[in-house]
Amino acid sequence: MCIAKSVGVGGVNSRPDVKLVQILLNGNRDKIGLKQPLAEDGLFGKQSGEAIANFQDAVGLKRTGLIVPKDATLMKLRDGLEAGVSGDRLTGIILSKRQTAEVYQPALSSEMSKNEINTPLRMAHFLAQIGHESGAFRYSEEIASGQAYEGRKDLGNIQPGDGKRFKGRGLIQLTGRRNYQDFGKFVGINLLTDDGARTVGTNSKLAVLAAIWFWNTRKLNALADADDVIKITKRINGGTNGLQDRQSYLARAKFFMGCKG
Repeated sequence: MCIAKSVGVGGVNSRPDVKLVQILLNGNRDKIGLKQPLAEDGLFGKQSGEAIANFQDAVGLKRTGLIVPKDATLMKLRDGLEAGVSGDRLTGIILSKRQTAEVYQPALSSEMSKNEINTPLRMAHFLAQIGHESGAFRYSEEIASGQAYEGRKDLGNIQPGDGKRFKGRGLIQLTGRRNYQDFGKFVGINLLTDDGARTVGTNSKLAVLAAIWFWNTRKLNALADADDVIKITKRINGGTNGLQDRQSYLARAKFFMGCKG
């Protein structure tokens, strides 16, 4: 579920849960009559409490000013959001700053559907994995220099400087000359130059498409259809590193994308 404990008047009000509810409330501003959006800072105060109560009034629920996991208020807040991979839904899944999520939202919204990541379960698993892999959209390029990949023939790194040139980039990180070459063919761009390779990390659409290309070439939609987060994680990571964090992203993504069960 998207929140772990209660939020509102008399609630537990843990910071991640409050932030998520603030995101949901901002996505329903028209129903509440908020002139200015709530600060999405995870700090519960009078304004957030009043917004919860006012929303409950607006949708015909009992005015308690309190939300608990799986209750009707939470579901109606979710259902009041713009459909698809909207800015509100993406911000809630990733729990990033809204402006950070909005860098990637247009490309995610358009390119996921074009590339058959197009069911609630597929979208949830994909968004959960890129949330973890990118550190909540903080990183689209590997922090390390890439020198460790120098001379890695299994990655196609056969020319001097290939390790650094083709370091990990994208929301699921693309690594090695061979992958850059194959991905470049997919998008119709020469990514084998220094400048070309860097754009995979600096161009938001390419960063999204790199993750989609990886996802589809590894046939991860089939594993998403089976709701198998462990096998997806192993195919991306080679093991189960960060599994608990990926599962947390997935729980939020399933909620926001309206997955059943």
